Amino acid sequence: MKTLADWLAHLEGLHPKGQAGIELGLDRVRRVKEALAQAQHCPVIIVGGTNGKGSTCAYLANIIDRAGYRVGCYTSPHLLAYNERVRLNGQPVDDAALCAAFARVEAARLASGVALTYFEFGTLAAWEVFAAAGVEAAILEVGLGGRLDAVNIYEPDVAIVTGIALDHTDWLGPDRESIGFEKAGIFRSGKPALCADPQPPQSLLDHAAAIGADLRLLGRDFGFERPAAEASENRLQWRWWCRGAGGLVKRTLAHPGLRGPTQLLNASVALAALEALGDRLPVTMQAIRPGLIETELAGRFQVIPGKPAIVLDVGHNPQAIRVLADNISSMGFFDRTYAVVGMLADKDIAGALAPLKGRVDVWHLTTLGGPRGTSAATLAEIVRGGELGGAIVCHETPAAALQAAREAAGESDRILAFGSFYTVAGALSALNRKA
Repeated sequence: MKTLADWLAHLEGLHPKGQAGIELGLDRVRRVKEALAQAQHCPVIIVGGTNGKGSTCAYLANIIDRAGYRVGCYTSPHLLAYNERVRLNGQPVDDAALCAAFARVEAARLASGVALTYFEFGTLAAWEVFAAAGVEAAILEVGLGGRLDAVNIYEPDVAIVTGIALDHTDWLGPDRESIGFEKAGIFRSGKPALCADPQPPQSLLDHAAAIGADLRLLGRDFGFERPAAEASENRLQWRWWCRGAGGLVKRTLAHPGLRGPTQLLNASVALAALEALGDRLPVTMQAIRPGLIETELAGRFQVIPGKPAIVLDVGHNPQAIRVLADNISSMGFFDRTYAVVGMLADKDIAGALAPLKGRVDVWHLTTLGGPRGTSAATLAEIVRGGELGGAIVCHETPAAALQAAREAAGESDRILAFGSFYTVAGALSALNRKA
């Protein structure tokens, strides 16, 4: 009998590039879905966007869980264990459930005579897990783009696009208009289609109009308000609002559990999605309040308690690292800042690191392996070429880079580990070994 490790090795071998293998298109995965006779039995929320997808999924899953429903959440990539990708009521599913699902998918794949990528196989298996568990709501995070992403074989009752920025341009196009069209591919005719980007590309607006989606926009149909700066007694609160069938809804809430001002965007669109599903999946404020406050998600401006302060962030494109730069500005004073950075070669590395110009005292740069990895030496050239300032030290692995930064940093310093899921995963592994 195959173990989970056996199955994951099998999935890796299905494509020459393993996990990194990308072949956009729905024909293959749809054929296997039909062979599995998968049918939707509960409300489905599909979440796409460049940044903020994982946080939005986490808020949705946590609130729906607090409301007493059985909820499944499928996200990617994972940090430490594949099981993180498939969660039931916030908990990673066990190996046995995944292995059983993988076996069913493999049988259907062989019967269909088609090949699947790692992500396609995993998406079908996640649905098998959710169906076996009898979930009452399913949240599916887009892996890449939207229109041709494997999760788009399912029919969303609500579709969310969080924000749109330049990333994966080799696959999605060279500008926000191209990318916006691909993201909008998860919208459906007559169904709520939410966008939390403050300036959505015209291509997204046009596609939503062309298919007759029920488009709901940040600032027009839902949004948030921060308290005035002088109202210090309310500084830990914010107000969410949404225009619904019954008129304008307003709620005053405590700040979400995830850190950073941009989390109000993610929380706002999550609440707007739940409002749109109110007739099929009602949730109360008794679920919303703790659901927001108690949401945790590794690697999203995650601050590790202790000294020196350690911040983990999976941000890997210019927009995400601008947000990281803004967030660290609000952390208070630190004597020195050490950056542990590893990035993939298909990212805009120079553009991503630019927001940290003059903010890092020592760069601990790490090589990331695999076909998409970038060497520490290449990162060093980019840091020097961008005149970002700070000393440079190169390492072979993220764990080694983090360990060196910890040894160098004093109690009044901070360490930022960011640039890729692989970087944060390596840093977490090193921290866990020390713990």
